[in-house]
Amino acid sequence: MDNNYDVIIVGGGVAGLYAAINLPESLKVLVLSKRELTLCNSSLAQGGIAGVYDSPNDNIQLHQNDTLIAGGFKNNNETVHILVSEAAYDIENIINLGVEFDKNSDGTLHRTLEGGHCRRRIFHHKDATGFEVVTKLIAHVKSRENITVLENALMCGINKTDTGFSVNVLLEESYKVFNSHFLILATGGIGRVYEYTTNSAIATGDGIAMAHMLGANIKNLSFIQFHPTAFNNRHTRECFLISEAVRGEGAYLLNCHGERFMHNYDDRLELAPRDVVSHAIILESRKQNSTEFFLDITHKDPEFLVNRFPMIYQNLLSQGYDLTKDRIPIFPCQHYLMGGIDVNENSMTRIQGLYAVGECSHTGVHGNNRLASNSLLEALVFSRRAALDISERHKSCSDKFEESAFESINNKKTIPSGIRTEIRKILQQCYFVIPDKEAVIKGFERIKELNLMLSTGEFLPDSNFVEARSLATVAYLILKEVI
Repeated sequence: MDNNYDVIIVGGGVAGLYAAINLPESLKVLVLSKRELTLCNSSLAQGGIAGVYDSPNDNIQLHQNDTLIAGGFKNNNETVHILVSEAAYDIENIINLGVEFDKNSDGTLHRTLEGGHCRRRIFHHKDATGFEVVTKLIAHVKSRENITVLENALMCGINKTDTGFSVNVLLEESYKVFNSHFLILATGGIGRVYEYTTNSAIATGDGIAMAHMLGANIKNLSFIQFHPTAFNNRHTRECFLISEAVRGEGAYLLNCHGERFMHNYDDRLELAPRDVVSHAIILESRKQNSTEFFLDITHKDPEFLVNRFPMIYQNLLSQGYDLTKDRIPIFPCQHYLMGGIDVNENSMTRIQGLYAVGECSHTGVHGNNRLASNSLLEALVFSRRAALDISERHKSCSDKFEESAFESINNKKTIPSGIRTEIRKILQQCYFVIPDKEAVIKGFERIKELNLMLSTGEFLPDSNFVEARSLATVAYLILKEVI
């Protein structure tokens, strides 16, 4: 196996795969996936991809306005304009790559509505859009001779070299070093820093933590989105999401008494942006002294619901609930990160040759609250822009690589057990939907202690250590912003 590549991409979700596809076929590309390619947050995306594409009743200004309103006007106006202006190009491009979106009976593309949108502009594949896009991109990536994909490849560390980067990787039980001129981090979110999250098992913020160690700027990591309608099952860390689109199709939110309550908090009712709905649920929870909340769409046609939400329908059936007949228990849950590795309009960090795309990046498009179905769109638009920027910069690159060896692991010990569990408990208690200021101060002090131990101890760089170090770094950066 060759150790030298023009570009290394860490992460196999939509952002990483689409970046690989958009790089010139003349470049040698290595894609590293922490686990199997389909295990990523992208695969879990239910709603769809927002965008103005062949839309006579919509325009990019409306999409831009909705994005700014949802983000509390803390968005980057330049990158928001890029996002909404280039949406049509990437939507058409992935359709040409084989992605299938649902269609109306007349053959036109169906568009659904989600909270915060003033128009039906969300293209979807039933309620499993992310999985559809990921699987089609995987097939295309694997057909490219210039792209090598390594699954179950854990990034342990990054070193900056004179010619680019060296990436330390754990492959099963052996350690390897791969070198490249350019490095794209597409490592996803930070959901596993919380006790309960909609994120996949790999979302431990590895790319963000390692970019921070390299000296990249990390911005707005405390801008965390809590989805208001996660299935309320506190038996597992990974909470099944009930898509925003269910409310878009007319579902009601009910409190413990079976009463609608959103009219007491926002004129947009159930279609208010996610942060507004999550805050309303927490305030109503305190008012009623109960965490029992429900999503009810039983007043809609059962056949329509089964056809429109087949994945949600089946997943709920496996938990003993029938979407067409039963009220579904829900409660807010950690869902998405708006902050991350700070990048410019071409997804490059302040470190020459280092790029970040997808959820681990901070492009500024989301402000302090992401508009529904803008995440897959951001992954597409800005990973393509990263690939185009690299293709231009590579023309002046040297053919040489500075190679380095993996540091010795002799006499290194495994980390103590329970560190990740403790970090999750701290974040869940002190920095949930409405932060507890006193708990934040106390939690920050303990996180600093854990960070110091992990950064100075001689620990074996296995998955337990890498993920604990990442979570401790992420937790430290989050609480430091709000302390």
